[in-house]
Amino acid sequence: MTEALLQVSCISKRFGGLKALSDVSLTVNAGEIVGLIGPNGAGKTTLFSTLVGLHKPDSGTITLDGRELVGLKPHKIAAAGMIKTFQNVALFLDSSVLDNVLTGGLLRHSVEDARDLARRCLERVGISAISDKLARDLSFPERARVEVARALCTQPRVLLLDEAMAALNHVEMDEFMRLLRQLREEGLTLIVVEHHMRAIMSLCERLVVLNFGQLIATGTPAQVSHDPAVVQAYLGRSAA
Repeated sequence: MTEALLQVSCISKRFGGLKALSDVSLTVNAGEIVGLIGPNGAGKTTLFSTLVGLHKPDSGTITLDGRELVGLKPHKIAAAGMIKTFQNVALFLDSSVLDNVLTGGLLRHSVEDARDLARRCLERVGISAISDKLARDLSFPERARVEVARALCTQPRVLLLDEAMAALNHVEMDEFMRLLRQLREEGLTLIVVEHHMRAIMSLCERLVVLNFGQLIATGTPAQVSHDPAVVQAYLGRSAA
């Protein structure tokens, strides 16, 4: 039986009068690629930010391999093995690709060891040939891969991808999905927020659906796509 790696139980988060998350619970097994979907404003990015310590939940628990994460600072959660990429990729534009990626390795290593690890991560995501290129000169697909390489340089067990394919065309998206499947085969567990439904349906074995901060469905892509609550959330009408 697959091992449960990440356990999220009854997470709630309020910002003033807005309840962004309401008793959200989910389990992610080791080696899964799980998709987190929902309409705009559903709470997806808030949940990601809560998982990695950027927001502290008002209630609930988050455990990674049995370790409680609520209350830990983001760098401590990264050290425990979970990190997210950002929807708006924030690179050091005047630094090289290699120097951008090695910053992730500084979580656990000296500069020299982080540089060696960064080179391996660039190789891992297929962009070692541009290691000396300045970040400001990168294309959108290159930036997406640099962001993933930098996250990998922290040596995570769980990687949260927030709209990493947003600026990619169909060909670039297919290449990026091949990369993610390869990373899963190498032992990484992934949770993916993505608006491109073709990508999410193809990539993920299981989907979790949020709407107005509440979990409304979970299951295989086929199950979720026919769930009346999901159809209602996306289309504003009954599935009947």
